[in-house]
Amino acid sequence: MGVVATAGAVVLLLTGCEETQPKASSGKPAATTASPAAARMPDVIGRKFTEAEAAVREVTRNGAVEARSAYADVELPPEHGEWEVCFQTPAAGTAVTAGAGAELSLVAPGTACPAQAGATLGKKPAKTPTAKPTVTAKPDAKPSAKPSAKPTTAKPTVRVTPSKESGGGGSVYYKNCAAARAAGAAPIRRGEPGYGKHLDRDNDGIGCDS
Repeated sequence: MGVVATAGAVVLLLTGCEETQPKASSGKPAATTASPAAARMPDVIGRKFTEAEAAVREVTRNGAVEARSAYADVELPPEHGEWEVCFQTPAAGTAVTAGAGAELSLVAPGTACPAQAGATLGKKPAKTPTAKPTVTAKPDAKPSAKPSAKPTTAKPTVRVTPSKESGGGGSVYYKNCAAARAAGAAPIRRGEPGYGKHLDRDNDGIGCDS
């Protein structure tokens, strides 16, 4: 700093001695505090319910966890801690808030998960094979309804061995002419049935002619 005296006045010259002061900022300083990351629903599918419930409660800060059976026709028992999770709501990775609830669908140990929650596990009863009715084969030929012809009563043929006395032409033997006349056979010619030499006394070929 130099001092110069001119006309009874003292002028102070300031050279190279300026003091630098920080300028006041008109705005407020920007906040640098980072917001906490949003909580995400964990992936609990395939876990036992006990483990899954604990994981969900940790994220949701003790939010309600509802358990239900994944099959509509299977009742969830009171003790289901060993049951496995098949479906979860909200889905894994979904942002959740404190106290948010969750729903887990479970299946019994050793049971496969259904294609979708609420499916039916019960198997349909096996169909009983229906026996086909036995078809009785019809006979090829229908029995004749008409009765057979009445049997004809044939008169028995009486064969009488001709005696040696007969002429060989008869099959009937008459003891005498009285018998031949009684039978209406007289007179009897040689060769006719019943002719016999004992009936032809005159040996003219006609028996019982007189």
